[in-house]
Amino acid sequence: MKYTLLPPNDPRVLSSIADFDIEIFKDNENIELKEFTDNMFETMKNYGGIGLSANQVGMPYRMFVMGDHPNIEKGKKWVCINPKITNVTKELIRYKEGCLTFPFLFLDIERPQDISVEYLDENLEKKEEHMSGIVARCFQHEFDHMQGIVFTEHVSKLKLNMSLKKRDKQIKRAQKQWQSSQN
Repeated sequence: MKYTLLPPNDPRVLSSIADFDIEIFKDNENIELKEFTDNMFETMKNYGGIGLSANQVGMPYRMFVMGDHPNIEKGKKWVCINPKITNVTKELIRYKEGCLTFPFLFLDIERPQDISVEYLDENLEKKEEHMSGIVARCFQHEFDHMQGIVFTEHVSKLKLNMSLKKRDKQIKRAQKQWQSSQN
């Protein structure tokens, strides 16, 4: 089963999420945790992403999935429940990010290059990991969602407005190309 992405102004996307509790999950969902995380991965891939947090699809659980892409750690999949960032390096890297909640919007975001993290995996086993590059960036982006922070908050109003205008022009250009190909 695939889930539907919420719009960026939905309060569930903009709210901090309480810690995951398996008993609350079992009381409220009619599926096993494994099936839920499989559905999250299917939804993420359906929308073309490399990370997806539960609150982006309206689920009130402090968890996200990421990876499952052949060019990222040979397709490794991460299920991160109750994630924590325990350490960050001082080295910051600026890189273009997108977000499934904001289709076709890409912003230059500065984030630490390397991080150390803790989380529970899909078996609710504690994991500690050092991450760098795109994996660290994706973890930080999805972790922000757990705090109710969206990536547009990491840039100035001016940069956001310029990027929105650029996105809108690209969408109009694509629509015109599509319409002319239909004639």
